[in-house]
Amino acid sequence: MIDEAKEMGVEFGAQAVIGIGGGSPIDTAKSVAILLEYPDKTGKDLYEFKFKPTKAKPIIAINTTHGTGTEVDRFAVASILEKEYKPAIAYDFIYPLYAIDDPALMTKLPANQTRYVTIDALNHVNEAATTKATNPYSILLAQETVRLISRYLPAALAHPENLQARYYLLYASAIAGISFDNGLLHFTHALEHPLSAVKPDLPHGLGLAMLLPAVVKHIYPATAEILAEVYRPIVPEAKGYPGEAEFVAKRIEQWLFSIGIKEKLTDVGFGEDDIDKLTKLAMETPGLDGLLAMAPVEANEDVIRAIYRDSLYPLSE
Repeated sequence: MIDEAKEMGVEFGAQAVIGIGGGSPIDTAKSVAILLEYPDKTGKDLYEFKFKPTKAKPIIAINTTHGTGTEVDRFAVASILEKEYKPAIAYDFIYPLYAIDDPALMTKLPANQTRYVTIDALNHVNEAATTKATNPYSILLAQETVRLISRYLPAALAHPENLQARYYLLYASAIAGISFDNGLLHFTHALEHPLSAVKPDLPHGLGLAMLLPAVVKHIYPATAEILAEVYRPIVPEAKGYPGEAEFVAKRIEQWLFSIGIKEKLTDVGFGEDDIDKLTKLAMETPGLDGLLAMAPVEANEDVIRAIYRDSLYPLSE
């Protein structure tokens, strides 16, 4: 799609790119904006880092979901289906020049997409608040993001056209995007990309939701005080002690169940036999090594396998 759009733009001399939609359309727009400045290059060249771009055409982002944050950040993602790669790029020159966030565009989101996109924002701050590059600003935005999601996601699910609920979920998504634009990401996104690269029909937010409790379980001992504060609206009993990692992870999983996300990896077709392949993809997909390097604990094969394994079935059982 990136290459097709780039060719169309080259043909009529496009001087800007408008992305209308959620993360995939806006990320596509960002990618096309780069390639319009490098018409001899392809999407694969860009996402396999075969050249180093330094410029892009202006980008206008019209957002239609409250989860991605891509309308306010410098990241983009695309899938190379035949290689089962889902790499990420990040360049300052692909910040959108203008971004339109209008909650009235979100009211027709189906219930499952409402859940999934919002959990994308939740994972953005779960990671941004706990990377090696985190900072007080990213953590502060993370706390507010979780507070808003815990309050307004149930309201949006109960009353889809509630503009106040959509407004605050959209605001939460935007500040979550800013949080990870400053604090970066680590395990959950690095390990989800292989899931939706292998199964392209898997919603990104659902993949993240299935991984989140296991990621919390494995990083909590190293980030207990931060995560206890961030998840206070969901797990008010958390004290910030390393030894409560499994308790907090289970409570987050139970909260996910309560909003209607009950699937685990086995429910979408993954099993024990897939863990080695997924681990290899997480460690070898271009760009994901940068995310793994930001994890608060060593992102070795054993840890990655353990997170995938813990995500096969509910922790709560």
